[in-house]
Amino acid sequence: MGGSSSKGRGFWPFGSGAPADATNGERQQSLARYRAARLGATPFIFSRRSSMYYDEDGDLAHEFYEETFVTKNGRKKAKLKRIHKNLIPQGVVKLDHPRIHVDFPVVLCEV
Repeated sequence: MGGSSSKGRGFWPFGSGAPADATNGERQQSLARYRAARLGATPFIFSRRSSMYYDEDGDLAHEFYEETFVTKNGRKKAKLKRIHKNLIPQGVVKLDHPRIHVDFPVVLCEV
């Protein structure tokens, strides 16, 4: 059960990146990747591209619909038609600083 994962082949920041039987060249390459990633990269995400849009009125939403009336066999029926035109993307959104939630389960061990 479970997935197939290989910590030895790729970059794994929480332990040794190479298996015990790897050649010396693979270990050096893994160490070089670790050092390069450690200098400028962080595992936290502080901004992302938003999936929301502004319409002509300045309203912000994921999707916009317009109510249209269709006459069929002498009956008037209301339908919703999705609007695709004249929408402006919200752009990049800054996220809150990541923190551990207060209700995070903590296990205390007594000796």
